[in-house]
Amino acid sequence: MIPRLDDLVEATRDAVRRRQRERPLSDLAAEVESGAEGRPFAEALWRPGTSVVAEHKRRSPSAGTIREGASCAEIVTAYERGGAAAISILTEEAHFGGSLADLREARAATELPILRKDFTIDPYQLFEAKVAGADGVLLVVGSLEQSQLASLYSQARELDLDALVEIHDGDELERALELDCDVIGINNRNLEDFSVDIQRTFDLLADVPAGKVVVSESGIHHREQIEELEQVGVDAVLVGEALMRAPDAEAALRQLTHPDESARA
Repeated sequence: MIPRLDDLVEATRDAVRRRQRERPLSDLAAEVESGAEGRPFAEALWRPGTSVVAEHKRRSPSAGTIREGASCAEIVTAYERGGAAAISILTEEAHFGGSLADLREARAATELPILRKDFTIDPYQLFEAKVAGADGVLLVVGSLEQSQLASLYSQARELDLDALVEIHDGDELERALELDCDVIGINNRNLEDFSVDIQRTFDLLADVPAGKVVVSESGIHHREQIEELEQVGVDAVLVGEALMRAPDAEAALRQLTHPDESARA
């Protein structure tokens, strides 16, 4: 049975409690003070054309195993060579097989800005993300009360972390806009039944004010889809499964970012 969003959040809550027992927040906070300077995640998506945020994802509740045991360093360096604007690292453990170790490995392997992709529900995770080398975090509107969302967004900014604020319907878009956030992710996947419909991006985009960075997430497999999204003003796409399943991640990404160059190669 595919878990519902509530199940995913509850699993995250249990994992955070466990890690808090293993390492107190005070230790993380002290390390943040002496940590490395961040990289501009949101700024990286502003460049002309539609950028690709390339994701490292080992498995998912809907797809099962995608690429178990893949070397995170090898994958992200292939993404960098292939033309990614930024990297997304799934760190959720129970259902996606990710870890903070993957995030740290990615940080050491690439110069690109990195998004920690997880269900961020507790300030502790923001400090974890910063210490492990993330430049941005995911805030899923549907998983948070508005007060929690606003608080986490504010705390992320205080830690110099960009936030990808993810929505999947009009009500959630309104809640995201209350934050005056810079980057809005439109998830084409319904997190209740995991169905995917890229039309969701086209439907919601008209209500996004000018000046926001818009990222279309899930269901992106072909260059033609990116070109259609670019025509309506989408700034970036987040692609994971299609790249992780490809025998050559660099070549697969190049097909999405620079198809003419791939053909000549």
